[in-house]
Amino acid sequence: MDFCYRFPAVKGLQAGKEYYIAMIPLRILNKIFGNDDEYIPPEYRAQRRLNTTRIPVIKDYILDNRDNYVFSALAASIDGDFKFISTKENANIGVLEVSMDAVFLINDGQHRKAAIEEALKDDPSLGDETISVVFFEDKGLERSQQMFTDLNKHAVRTSNSLSTLYDSRDEFAVITKQVIAEIPFFQKYTDKEKDNLGKNSSKIFTLTNIYKANKNILHGSIQDGDKEFLVDFWTNVVNNIIEWQELLDKKLSKADLKRSYILCLNITLLALGRIGNYYYLHREINMPSQLIALRKIDWSRDNRADWNGRAVRDNGKVNTGEKAVILIANRIKELLGIPLTDAEKKSEKSLKR
Repeated sequence: MDFCYRFPAVKGLQAGKEYYIAMIPLRILNKIFGNDDEYIPPEYRAQRRLNTTRIPVIKDYILDNRDNYVFSALAASIDGDFKFISTKENANIGVLEVSMDAVFLINDGQHRKAAIEEALKDDPSLGDETISVVFFEDKGLERSQQMFTDLNKHAVRTSNSLSTLYDSRDEFAVITKQVIAEIPFFQKYTDKEKDNLGKNSSKIFTLTNIYKANKNILHGSIQDGDKEFLVDFWTNVVNNIIEWQELLDKKLSKADLKRSYILCLNITLLALGRIGNYYYLHREINMPSQLIALRKIDWSRDNRADWNGRAVRDNGKVNTGEKAVILIANRIKELLGIPLTDAEKKSEKSLKR
């Protein structure tokens, strides 16, 4: 091969077939991987159609974390002539030479590759950095399609709770973990790994829902003193919800709490976040003295006067969605003596109709 790409590479073996891991400079990704199959019917492609909405998100991740972004390897097939030239010292380490007439097909990682190309437009210095690419010999369209399936079918998306737990960049994730650590009730009853709790779970909240509730409280960017406010608010809420205290004192079982009350519902937790936002915006109000009124609220699902059409439907099933969150928060506000906004009054009229 007179004209070829030359990549430092390591040779491996899977299922009796050789493959190669090479370090590819980011600046040449666009040269070796084309986008020609974008409008080809799916049965003649070996990859999903590019979802362009994902690209800006990944691009921003690269540029916002220029000094510590991380990417897993791309997987690709080579359709054309290539050879591996090993070093004298080690037969599995050497240089992968690929003819410039060869066609490279991405089997996994097309969105990463597209986002890198966009990021390079804003920051050309990325071009000298590298990404690992696992190269396989192309065995035809059917084999490439099977490779795509094999690489993706067993992938399991990380739960939002676990992502929040491990995220040290998201300021809301960081502050939520700090708040949970300072409130024993949350520490004891928050699942930090799952997004959905089974009926026999020992937990009653998920980390991701407390995260969302805190975002309902703070809205914009986090300011000095916000953690202290969140701890103060949630401590007062926990201390004034009698059923939660009975759970701590083992006077009420988790099963009874989940079955008979709306206090374990995601929509109720998010609604309490809206209450917190009111106090966050009105620091002049004596929040602890007002939240004592939470003790008088009947949180039972059978309390149709307060929760029918809000937390539960006529058939007893639980409501979901932002509308339910707003309507629950409205009722809690009324019971606490908090005035409703014009938008909240409008939602009440809609409920009555």
